[in-house]
Amino acid sequence: MAEEIINRISNSKLKTFDLEEIYPEGKRVVFDIKDWLFQELILKEKDFRASVKNHDWSQYKNSFVAISCSADAIIPSWAFMLVASELTSFANKVVIGNLEVLETTIYQELISFLDFKDYIDLPVIIKGCSNKPIPNSAYAFLIEKLQPIAKSIMFGEACSTLPIYKAKK
Repeated sequence: MAEEIINRISNSKLKTFDLEEIYPEGKRVVFDIKDWLFQELILKEKDFRASVKNHDWSQYKNSFVAISCSADAIIPSWAFMLVASELTSFANKVVIGNLEVLETTIYQELISFLDFKDYIDLPVIIKGCSNKPIPNSAYAFLIEKLQPIAKSIMFGEACSTLPIYKAKK
C-alpha cells in the first residue's frame, strides 16, 4: 500500500506575501515637458502656461503619471508643480521623476497602509517571481514592516526560499 503524500507546506503556518497582489491596475505614463520648452532648452513662462492651459488633461484619467523632462534644461520647480496641479484632478497618482520613482512611491504608500497583524510571530515568505514592475525598494519597505513582527522572513517560492531574517529567541 502506498504511503499518503502530505503537503507539509500547505499544512504549515507559513504566510506568503506577494507584492504583485497589491499592484494597482492602471496605465503608467511619463509626461515629458521638453516639448513645451523653447528649442527644448528654455522655459518661457507665458508659452509654458499656455501649453498647460490648452492641454487635454482628461486623457490621464485613472493613470499613474511621472512628470519629467528628458531635455538637458534647467526647469524651475514651479513648472513641475503647475503640471502636477492639472494632472492631480485626473490621475490616480502624480510624481516628479521617472517610472521607477513612480512605482516606488506607489508601493511605499500601499505598504504603509497595510495591516500586518496576520503575520505576527509567523514565518513569512516574500514571493520573488513577478510579472509586474515591482521596484526593489518595495521589498525594503516590506522588510521594514515585517521584520519587527515576523518569526522569520524568507524570499522566493515555498519550494525554494532564501532566508532573509530570523527573530532572536
